[in-house]
Amino acid sequence: MSITTDQVQGIINSGGNVVNEEGHKLGGIGQIYLDDSTGEPTWVTVKTGLFGSQESFVPLEQASVDGSDIRVRYDKDTIKDAPRVDADRDLSPDEEKALYSHYGLGGAGGGTGDRDAGVGQADAGVGGVGDDRAADRDVSDRDRTDAGVADREDAGQDVSGSNTDGAMTRSEEQLKVGKQTQESGRARLRKYVVTENVTQTVPVQHEEVRVEREPITDANRGAAEEGPGISEEEHEVTLHEERPVVEKEAVPVERVRVGTETVTDEATVSDEVRKEQIDTDADDDRTRGAVGDDRTRGAGNDRSTT
Repeated sequence: MSITTDQVQGIINSGGNVVNEEGHKLGGIGQIYLDDSTGEPTWVTVKTGLFGSQESFVPLEQASVDGSDIRVRYDKDTIKDAPRVDADRDLSPDEEKALYSHYGLGGAGGGTGDRDAGVGQADAGVGGVGDDRAADRDVSDRDRTDAGVADREDAGQDVSGSNTDGAMTRSEEQLKVGKQTQESGRARLRKYVVTENVTQTVPVQHEEVRVEREPITDANRGAAEEGPGISEEEHEVTLHEERPVVEKEAVPVERVRVGTETVTDEATVSDEVRKEQIDTDADDDRTRGAVGDDRTRGAGNDRSTT
């Protein structure tokens, strides 16, 4: 069972989605295309990509309406791999044939009208879809007819005609190079801790035992004769020494920051550009009469390129 034109009127402005057979969202409804011969809906575009920037064509054969959504029988990968076709114009027969081939529907005559006649875009928000489409086709046909007549009237005027002034305009492409700023890399500061050995020399002092002997004199005789004449005694002296003491203290030593500077280099850009050239093409007699001896001095080269 396929979607009818009456159902199209109810969903085209509903803001619904295209879903698969399990009801999972495939994308928003973009545009619905009608068959030129039958006026029946044949294609719907599914908005995919970032912010719905792309539209993929999905056939409405065996599709159904589920509220404001359209349920199709294809999965997301199949739709994403469909041939890319511009959704802002009518489908050409070749484009439609490629789409039917992708979805395995076999081409024209498959039950959705005369596909080879082309498919037109539905007019959203109006009543008589078939009448409006017919009017659009009439206008389009007239535009194409008028354009064909204009082309025939203007044909050949680059060579001769009342609208020419005896001159031909030569154009060429010029290469214009601009600049844009983009990110080329990043630099960052990272602080980490390392351990190293620090050696410092510090003077230290210590006491050593020194035996001093002095003779008995009148000055120290009193101290020497105190106490017993013969006795055993013991004297003790405390020795001192200095030892290094290590303390560590974290102190700030410098400030480090990352800055940028602008360095100017030169970049060479090359591309192909097109330009028009104009050659002269005249009969031999007319060339001799117009150019004269200059043609002989040109060593037989009668081509003048601007």
